[in-house]
Amino acid sequence: MKNLLTWSQRPLAVVLLALLAAGCEQKPKPNLPAEKARDFANILYNRELYKQAVVEYQQYLQNYPLDEEEQANISFTIANIYFDRLRDYEAALAYYLRVKELYPRSGLVDDSERRVVECLERLQRSADAQHALEQSTFLDTAQVTKKRPGQVIAKIGDREITSGDLEFEMKSLPPFMLAQIKNRGDKLEFLRQYVATELLYDTAKRKGLERDQEVIDAAFQAKKNILVQKLLQEEVAQKVDVQESDLDLYYRANLARYTPGDSAGQQTPRPFEEVRNQVMQDYMREKQQAAYDRLVERMMKAENVVIYDDKVQ
Repeated sequence: MKNLLTWSQRPLAVVLLALLAAGCEQKPKPNLPAEKARDFANILYNRELYKQAVVEYQQYLQNYPLDEEEQANISFTIANIYFDRLRDYEAALAYYLRVKELYPRSGLVDDSERRVVECLERLQRSADAQHALEQSTFLDTAQVTKKRPGQVIAKIGDREITSGDLEFEMKSLPPFMLAQIKNRGDKLEFLRQYVATELLYDTAKRKGLERDQEVIDAAFQAKKNILVQKLLQEEVAQKVDVQESDLDLYYRANLARYTPGDSAGQQTPRPFEEVRNQVMQDYMREKQQAAYDRLVERMMKAENVVIYDDKVQ
């Protein structure tokens, strides 16, 4: 009996058979039960490890046979983490759209539609936000359950504010302001101020003030300043390395700055250990200024900047 395959055909046949065999293999089952995998993601979230929590929620979503309602709930949770915690509005938008488009029967669709509009607004896609707003039919969201960390400590209409929300907002404060919140009474006062700010913000939006030209101009200027500060932090502040030997040399080279005169006219340098913090501040300020000057000079050369000094009156 003759072979049905020639020698030239056999390698291809072997490859095809291997691919078919691989396709028939079952996907390996996860090592952990679904409930345990989700609980671990929740633990990471409650520990404020938001990026790691997203990874675990995504794996839970991909690796386990979940019903549609659970898939919608996890997608909505991921979207909320991106929106509220990581402030990655593009990623949040993608997951809110996932809920809206893939799970249209979910009770989370209406909230997802609201958040789609908010994401577009924060991405400065006002026209898209208005279009999404016009297309959406928002229903009563009183029955929508949101899974957020901590106990509910306040409500604004149907929106719940939890102890986790409060802690997150407090940690966003500058250190000197956070240090002023020392007890339960201080937390309550901060909560009242937070609620008041949210109410004022909602009222301003309803009045259409976000489309006011002064607001638009101020928001643009604020965004520009924040971007510049972020760039300087990365390109200047973080690149200044401080060694103890550098501080000692700087101190010796600038002794006059750290040598006060006494009532008898005697001038004695203050010990390095006594003025070390001041020395570090002075050293850092000079180094950062020098790094800033180099950065600006390099960019001006790259962009062929010309400044006409004589024409400035």
